[in-house]
Amino acid sequence: MFKNRPTRILFFVIGILVLAVAVYNIPFVNAKLSPRLDTLRTRVVYFFRPPDEAVFVPEAASQETANLPAPQVLKITATPPAITATLPGPTATATLTPTPLPKSFSISGVKYVDQHNRWNYCGPANITMALNFWDWKGTRDDVAKVVKPGIPDTKLDFIQRGKTDKNVMPYEMVDFVNDNTEFRALQRFGGNMELLKRFISAGLPVLIEKGYYERDYTGKITWMGHYLFVTGYDDTRGGFIVQDAYLIPGKDLLSKYDIFEEGWRGFNYLFMIVYPPNREQEVYRLLSDWGDPKWASQHALEIANEEVKTTTGIDAFFAWFNKGTSHLQLDQNEAAAKAFDQAFKVYATLGKDEKQRPYRMMWYQTWPYFAYFRTGRYQDVIDLANATFKTIDKPTLEESLYWRGMAELALGNTAAAIQDFRASVYYNPNFGPGLSQLNSLGVTP
Repeated sequence: MFKNRPTRILFFVIGILVLAVAVYNIPFVNAKLSPRLDTLRTRVVYFFRPPDEAVFVPEAASQETANLPAPQVLKITATPPAITATLPGPTATATLTPTPLPKSFSISGVKYVDQHNRWNYCGPANITMALNFWDWKGTRDDVAKVVKPGIPDTKLDFIQRGKTDKNVMPYEMVDFVNDNTEFRALQRFGGNMELLKRFISAGLPVLIEKGYYERDYTGKITWMGHYLFVTGYDDTRGGFIVQDAYLIPGKDLLSKYDIFEEGWRGFNYLFMIVYPPNREQEVYRLLSDWGDPKWASQHALEIANEEVKTTTGIDAFFAWFNKGTSHLQLDQNEAAAKAFDQAFKVYATLGKDEKQRPYRMMWYQTWPYFAYFRTGRYQDVIDLANATFKTIDKPTLEESLYWRGMAELALGNTAAAIQDFRASVYYNPNFGPGLSQLNSLGVTP
């Protein structure tokens, strides 16, 4: 049988390939090899299509929308296209009388949770730390089942859950707490270091979202988003005590105030508080004016207005982006769109030094889609989504898929919209906005 030598060689090669596939799919083998192969594939894609070279150029003016079909927008509680996820509660409007804070304070009883041996688990790890502090008995995997459930055909469920989901949004974390636990959570923009210290000294840890820099495999400095669980501060050493789920070791690290604040700027000084219901009055007392989300956004806008005057380079991009975000929270959509235009104009000038452009920005913050969509700039929504997909090895960002679908729907391209909505819920089966749009169109996921 198979006396012909080339035939024997062919079948031998086929046999080796079949065996390799079978071995690769053994769970513990896949767990070890999959990350390496994924990294290799990503590097190959990025070699031929460098992500920081994708630049979005917005149109100069809003499109004429009078003759365009009205977009089918559903009202979805606490998820896009809603702006923020906040739990109704008492609103503090009077400024809290300042009380002297201790020079240092560290909260005890913190249970460190890392994100290691999982894919993009920063969000689940941090919200688990915040909940475990209050004696919630769940794990990071319990959180991930809800906020990043992963594609339906995932084999290694506990390892690869949500592998393609690059980021868990703050509203998803807040919603998880409010909808799935006995505890409460809220988020606000425009925080400052004194406010964080106020909460910490009262025994209430704080979650923040920030950017950080590290050198990638090309040798250039790249920017990424990250969550930190802030559990203390020390003025004598000049920094906050943080739990970093990514670093090894990551427990009780000192984050210097200047570096902390620089990274925090990239996310409009956003912070989240997780707390038991019986401490809600105290939380709002400590929030003071920040208890009103509109006041907080106005305060964030004032910060951004100053920073666009005083910052340069990548920090100027963040400042303009924050300005757009804050205008949007205040329902000032035209002003928001113009601020985002300026942010992307600054973005295009970056990347000439050793720092790459912050090409992951739209993975974490999708506010420009809101602004452009609300001002009828549907083609800008599509162009921005397409540019964003050039920054990632696979088009797996459910938010960008959703917003491109919304713009396509507004422009009358229903078939393309359905395709994008279906893709958004394929990558995140719990993604409410995509599911709702499919339901409104009478189609199945």
